[in-house]
Amino acid sequence: MTTAQRPSADEPWTPAWARRPTSLPKAVTAELVQRIVRGDYPPGSALPAEHALCDVFSVSRTVVREAVKVLQEKGLVQIRQGSGTAVLPSTSWNMLDELVLAATIEVDEALGVLDDLVVTRRLLESDMAFVAARTAGPDDLDRMRELVDRMDELVGDPESYHEQDRAFHDTVMRASGNRIARAVVRSLESQVVNTASYMGRTERSLCEASNRGHRAVCERIAAGDPEGAAAAMSAHITDAWLVRRGEHGDPDRLAR
Repeated sequence: MTTAQRPSADEPWTPAWARRPTSLPKAVTAELVQRIVRGDYPPGSALPAEHALCDVFSVSRTVVREAVKVLQEKGLVQIRQGSGTAVLPSTSWNMLDELVLAATIEVDEALGVLDDLVVTRRLLESDMAFVAARTAGPDDLDRMRELVDRMDELVGDPESYHEQDRAFHDTVMRASGNRIARAVVRSLESQVVNTASYMGRTERSLCEASNRGHRAVCERIAAGDPEGAAAAMSAHITDAWLVRRGEHGDPDRLAR
């Protein structure tokens, strides 16, 4: 959230950004990211002038300049000497950036951004499962089986289950040897793993269904079946997300 809930009338009210335990430039940057993504400063408009931002945040020009420079690096604005700072359309934003992605997810009630994240993850992990079916060694397979069996024991403990869930997926990715794809998936996952809209429902029956998907992936990789492993991983990621997201959004966005 970009602002704190207002306290009682006799208590001073301070914007959340001003109380964050971080440097002022980072705090101002985070707040401006929120405002741009939220549409307070729409694409094509000019960011408030430097002196105005100094007044809004009660900071120096140096802090504002540093924050605006970071916004440009994130693809949210374009600094134009002599004509102010222009807010750029969302197609220019760096969606792999932690602040930008988090802010976008926060305002996306239709879950379209999370749908896109799941599709990206599905494409990469399906390909890695395909390769893992050809490259996984005995130790990799033993680890996958161990994790699947352990998850069967943890279906009543969603928090512990999900820790093993992530370990299983990481074992498959490691077995593929694709360090770039694994880094992308891990980065995206780390930014949303504690987001309520991404985690969704987590009851026992859903964990049981999810682990059936893991077991299918494990079996296909162990059988040396690349096509089957890729299909099993794709189905598992898709089905798990459709259940977690419930009735929100448009499930057709996941169709490929």
